[in-house]
Amino acid sequence: MEKTWKLQDAKAQFSKIVNDALKNGPQYVTRRGTKAVVVVSAQEYEQLLSDKPSFKEFLLNCPKIDQDFEFERQQEFPRSIEL
Repeated sequence: MEKTWKLQDAKAQFSKIVNDALKNGPQYVTRRGTKAVVVVSAQEYEQLLSDKPSFKEFLLNCPKIDQDFEFERQQEFPRSIEL
């Protein structure tokens, strides 16, 4: 269940927001009517960070090209310009 707090209420009830984030999930805080921040438990935050592979892992897990694969080069030549 998404819970949204106004900034002034969040300041006054911060410990309640932390407890709710631990028990019920993310707590949204708004500033001037728009969502500004989200309070989440440390466990959820770590899980969000750990789900993404590093750039190196991403590249190493890309599909491999077969050795028989032939590249097709562009046949057009660049336009000629006068200098």
